[in-house]
Amino acid sequence: MSGSPLLITGANGQLGQALQRLVGDRQVTAVDIDELDLTDRRAVLDLVGSMRPGAIVNCAAMTNVDGCETSPEPAFAVNAWAVRTLAEAARSVDAYLCQVSTDYVFSGDKGEPYVEWDATGPRSVYGASKLGGELEAGATAGIARTAWLAGRDGNNIVKTILRLGAEGDQLTFVDDQFGSPSFADDVAARLLVMVDERLPGVFHTTNTGHASWYEFAGDVLEAGGFSRDQVRPISTAELDPPRPAPRPFDSRLDGLAARLAGLDPLPAYRESLDRLVADLRA
Repeated sequence: MSGSPLLITGANGQLGQALQRLVGDRQVTAVDIDELDLTDRRAVLDLVGSMRPGAIVNCAAMTNVDGCETSPEPAFAVNAWAVRTLAEAARSVDAYLCQVSTDYVFSGDKGEPYVEWDATGPRSVYGASKLGGELEAGATAGIARTAWLAGRDGNNIVKTILRLGAEGDQLTFVDDQFGSPSFADDVAARLLVMVDERLPGVFHTTNTGHASWYEFAGDVLEAGGFSRDQVRPISTAELDPPRPAPRPFDSRLDGLAARLAGLDPLPAYRESLDRLVADLRA
């Protein structure tokens, strides 16, 4: 599979750019909304039919959680309908489809980390639309659920915390929402393994370790050379104004399927966080 053409969608996002750095000498076509509207079925079918990739990695998504809540139709168009079309196009040329998904497909009520076979139950339009994308991808596709993603490119929470830390601002982060931090370079490397092995099914694809948002913000500050005292904890109920979209309170992911498949675990999140901060400063 490593010698087959690879189509990357969402090429300008954090994960799409990380993938492009890692592909080596593969033949790659990388597109974003300016080159290809994934909600245009005819355009997608035409591109895939002419390119005939061996694999498609769909990193494109509407990821603004609150924006999805207030604009559900565009959210489902990008996060679900577009995946239906990509899956149709992949089948037409016998290409492997790797679909990136999210921890937000879960309700967060389990009380312990979710494995790949746990029942889903999204609380938000974003989560529901991404679950729709998983269903549309089909049985032979690979689904990589990730969470709390940060990388060198684009805007993300790590960059925001570092900027505010440098400005000396007092930060507030919720201490009652828990998840699995993930880093774009590590996730991208796992996606390429899935592509090369054409792995079907769902794989939780996050770095090792879990945290609350408050704990994670403290880790980012510390990695940047700032004091953890710059962040104080609040509860979700104290957010003012409250966010339009409900979040799962505990969406920690456990990569049981990845372990059973013999895949190496992704690095500890603090290790990758330190590396990212060093890269950003360089």
